[in-house]
Parts: sequence; structure tokens; C-alpha cells
Amino acid sequence: MNVLVIAAHPDDEVLGCGGTVARLVEEGNQVFMAILGEGQTSRDCADQGQSKLDALRQASCEAASILGAHGVEHFSLPDNRLDTLPLLSLVKIVEKLIQKRQPDLILTHFHGDLNIDHQLVSKAVITATRPVPGSRVREVLLFSVASSTEWAFGLYAPGAYSPNVYYDVSGQWEKKLKALAAYDSEMRAFPHPRSAEAISADATRWGACIGAPYAEAFLLVRSVR
Repeated sequence: MNVLVIAAHPDDEVLGCGGTVARLVEEGNQVFMAILGEGQTSRDCADQGQSKLDALRQASCEAASILGAHGVEHFSLPDNRLDTLPLLSLVKIVEKLIQKRQPDLILTHFHGDLNIDHQLVSKAVITATRPVPGSRVREVLLFSVASSTEWAFGLYAPGAYSPNVYYDVSGQWEKKLKALAAYDSEMRAFPHPRSAEAISADATRWGACIGAPYAEAFLLVRSVR
């Protein structure tokens, strides 16, 4: 099976589905990652130069290698400003990715996140994966991202995040934590939701839903059987 992960920013792909990526790879699947935004230039900090962007890109490549992904592509779109681009531009990028990677399964953002880039990437993916005749994409799953999904408080998607697909990632959890550690500039100290402790607590909660130590949870958009 070919799997395509489409994320808005470097680290979203690990936060959202890093354990599942590692598991799918271990099970013999081809997993590719695409990161549409550059993830830095919206921030008010002194280091906004190319060196910081290069470091984030390198971190994403290191994380992908740890998880066993077969490749990661970067599109360097403006951080937290995807709403300045026509939605059609994002859809075209996703369509080309689908044509190139021929995925059976796509993992991407939940459309109700607080972050505008997450919202638009999700919308672009759902648009590009319309089930037209001949489409190879059989399943689309949406993941949550710590410090974005839960901070929306259901504002953009009434009912908020209600997952209905779970992957037991107990055997891959240490790989996910190691991949997150590659993003040292993006992680925070507990009790921030983007801390290793809080992320592990979330996975423990989802795991308890299915009788496993750790799990990642997804919202199913569509499954064609």
C-alpha cells in the first residue's frame, strides 16, 4: 500500500501520525510525506533567516528517517498565511502529489483546527481526493495536532474532534518520541500540550479507548472497500 502524509508545517507530520507512520512502514507499506508550509516566518523572533528554515527542513528529514518514511517533500509556502493563496493553488499541489505518489491512503489535518494553515490543507486534500472514477485514493484519515486541534474548542467544527479510527502504536511509541526530539526548536516544556509528557498522555488516553498502552486516533473522512 502507498501512503501519503500531507502536513502544513514541519513537525505536524510527527505530532499527528508519527507512530502510525512507523507502524505502516514496519508492516511493509511505502510512506511518503509532504510538508506544504515552511513553518517559521510568521513568528516574532530574531532568527527569521534561511538558517532557521534550513534547520527545520533538516529536522523534518531526520524525523522522516527515524520513522522509516520513504521520502519527504517541502513546498515552502508562507507560514500561517496559506489564506493569502487561492485554494485552487493548494488543491493543484495536492493533486500533483497524488498523481506522483499514487496513494491508497492519505493522512492529513483535521479541518476544525485553530491554525488556519491546518484548516486549508485539510480542505485542499478533501477537495483533491474527490472520489471521481479512476481515483486510486481509497481512504482519507484526519489527525489532530497538539496545541491546535484542542485549542479550537469546537469553534470551526461543532462537535470538535471525534476520532473513529485508532492505530495501536505501542510498539512504535519510542520511535515517535525520538522523531519529535529531532524538532527540538518546536517542542516545549510540560505542561504545554506540545511537550513529550502531554503528547504521551494523549496517546495513553487514545490507547485506553482500545485497550492498548499507546494509540493514535483519526477521523475517517471516507473509506472505499
